[in-house]
Amino acid sequence: MSYRKTLKLICGFAGGSAVLFAAVTAADSRGYFGEQRGEAAGRWSRFTVLQAAQPAWTPASHTPTPTGHAWDFNWDKRDPSALTNGKKKKESATEDPSSEQDNGKPKATRNILLIRHSQYNLSGNNDKERILTPLGREQAELTGQRLAALGLKYDVLIHSSMTRATETANIISKHLPGPGVDLVSCDLLREGAPIEPVPPVTHWKPDAVYHEDGARIEAAFRRYIHRADPTQKEDSYEIIVCHANVIRYFVCRALQFPPEGWLRMGLNNGSITWLTIRPSGRVALRTMGDSGFMPPDKLTRT
Repeated sequence: MSYRKTLKLICGFAGGSAVLFAAVTAADSRGYFGEQRGEAAGRWSRFTVLQAAQPAWTPASHTPTPTGHAWDFNWDKRDPSALTNGKKKKESATEDPSSEQDNGKPKATRNILLIRHSQYNLSGNNDKERILTPLGREQAELTGQRLAALGLKYDVLIHSSMTRATETANIISKHLPGPGVDLVSCDLLREGAPIEPVPPVTHWKPDAVYHEDGARIEAAFRRYIHRADPTQKEDSYEIIVCHANVIRYFVCRALQFPPEGWLRMGLNNGSITWLTIRPSGRVALRTMGDSGFMPPDKLTRT
């Protein structure tokens, strides 16, 4: 095997550094390798140069260092162990001391499907004029069909009170299986600026003040994103039709990511974001902005 092939093989094992290979090849062309030594010595010299150019590998140097805080199981303030007030109640001789605590533990899993509204008329002067476009209505139909195809039993459909979200929810509701799913309108879910994004952007300046919208959207998060109540016996599937900023903020908060990173994510119109909240307080993101059920020519983000 020629030394050039040997060099390529060694570089591949060392990480495939094209820069390193070029430097060694250039040195060889100038007679720096093996001109005054035997063939075996020349090959050893080349290997030594490559080996010295690579940093030493140790498990410690290649193990990611954890950042941030440990997972807070009481993030929704509903951890049963944290709900006790520290006062021990008087128990009868026949009463099981652990029965009361067990009865207070959530047993069901909540599945929350966050839907971004469909495309709407951006030229509207006010909310009532910002109705869905023909494409937006078609997107809502496709989202409704997708939710129906999942074969889930939906418990409720909550939507923002803004026109585009209300219209999207009404179209989706027509496709949901089983008995009629209750539609609930909520002002807390209206679009807004939850928190100043990091890194900052200069081209996007919200009309509302961050701390005003932020308090409202945080209140919406606390109302809708939490583990199941102890009285809930079966797993639930709940649909929330709202807006991109609200959904992105919810995802960051639920996963205990820095909430100021919400603007780093993008969502298509009519997309589905699926959060699962276990009784233990664990949260999983099953899908983020899923819109693969739509044809490519139907995808929009405005």
